[in-house]
Amino acid sequence: MSDVAGIPTPDKNDENFWTTVTTLVEPPWSEPTTDDAFTMDERVHDAVRALAERVSTRALAYRVAGKPFDPVLMAAPDVQLALLRALYEAKQSVDRLAESAATVAGRSGANYAQLGAAWGGIKRQSARLKWPHAVVKKSTSESIPLHYAGGTAVVHHDADADAWWYTATAADQRDKESEPVHSTYAEAIAGATEFLLAHALPGRQSPA
Repeated sequence: MSDVAGIPTPDKNDENFWTTVTTLVEPPWSEPTTDDAFTMDERVHDAVRALAERVSTRALAYRVAGKPFDPVLMAAPDVQLALLRALYEAKQSVDRLAESAATVAGRSGANYAQLGAAWGGIKRQSARLKWPHAVVKKSTSESIPLHYAGGTAVVHHDADADAWWYTATAADQRDKESEPVHSTYAEAIAGATEFLLAHALPGRQSPA
């Protein structure tokens, strides 16, 4: 990672906070190390195993019998099938979270080449096919819903005010309609994302 000393770090109440935050930092990330990858494997395995034990028929039988589920029982073929089913759910979760991250990044200024680079180095065209609504022109009048943190938001442009505003319904069913005070599309997206995160259900916060 290059020297980060020159990257601005404004406080949230600073006047130019959103303008600064929605300006892409290059490079956006450093490559994960082998240790980072192994740590991720361990955390994913912990989450997946917990789900496997909840859905496993054999584990349910032990719970009904009032007996502890010994870790050695994970070697049973049916429990491994339950683990495989849980891994599929993990993959589905990753796909949903990736779509959210790509959409927020794309609508805040990232292009398809950058999205593809972040997603393991796939080509720009492949990223466009994977997330067709992630990147939109800031001047577009089309309003495409953003699904994030269990909620939904739509950003609109007010031609008279030449400003952007948003409507949002969060995961906790709270609604918000902002004033047309955002000077850019990216600033409106950032405001909507902040609202959705603030009203996400426990365990539903999505990393953006």
